[in-house]
Amino acid sequence: MNNKTVGVLGLGVFGRTVARELSRYGCDVIAIDSDAANVDAVSDEVTYAAIGDFTDLDLLKSVGLGNCDIVVVATGTNLESSVLAVMHSKKLGIQQIIAKARSMTYEEVLYEVGVDAVVAPERDSGMRLASKILRNNIDEVLRLDDDTSIIEFETPDKWVGQTLISLDLRRKFDLNLLGMREERGEPLTPLEIDKPLMADTILVAMAASHVFEASDYLGHFK
Repeated sequence: MNNKTVGVLGLGVFGRTVARELSRYGCDVIAIDSDAANVDAVSDEVTYAAIGDFTDLDLLKSVGLGNCDIVVVATGTNLESSVLAVMHSKKLGIQQIIAKARSMTYEEVLYEVGVDAVVAPERDSGMRLASKILRNNIDEVLRLDDDTSIIEFETPDKWVGQTLISLDLRRKFDLNLLGMREERGEPLTPLEIDKPLMADTILVAMAASHVFEASDYLGHFK
């Protein structure tokens, strides 16, 4: 089993999809929403689902959010709620925070308060993500929604022998690696950031769809 733990705050269509897909990939998922129906929709598919206000720091502590490796703030409609969720996540020591934003203004504010990556829907409309990625030899694509995708791919030739630290994928491409596996179908294993990548290593990542449109990014997969 993959030992990565991900918190998903907000369980609208986007949040539910993220929670389900990450669970399917072997992640432990803590999912929180104030709407009981949304929580019920994923309760049988995630590790822990809680009804409550994710802007309440005491609630986040009580459900163990501080044990998460990654937190996804999956609501993009209320900036104050998103900011509070990000700030609480940082206070709990979360190392990687991804947030959804409805506008460039929201995006700028979220980066200011410390998120590592932002999903912004208005940048991504009309993109034919799947076909473009598949033409560049990425092995598998899972569309979470119009904004975000999970991809699975063998280590590109240009990455072989390099470490994840040296590649710095999150800063360069907003590419958030979830784990790796030795063979397709095997469980995910934790990332070894200081170990040189092997040619046959399979990587699994989540990223905003727009990053796959960049020609310099796609060049890494040819």
